[in-house]
Amino acid sequence: MTPPPERKQVLLRLDPAVYEALARWASDELRSANAQIEFLLRRALSDAGRLPSTARPIPKRGRPPATRREEQQE
Repeated sequence: MTPPPERKQVLLRLDPAVYEALARWASDELRSANAQIEFLLRRALSDAGRLPSTARPIPKRGRPPATRREEQQE
């Protein structure tokens, strides 16, 4: 089984006021600024009909769900 391709890293220069507004918005939605940027870009691409069908979903963050064995031990 081959490992998934690495996520692409890009340098992004933003006006400080735009970044602060973005960071506040991300915080309100419990996302990092980076995750918020990706979310917004994907939504814009989808709305424009330009999101590639090969784009993988955004990786889930946080604690993984408990397995049955872990649930029984609690």
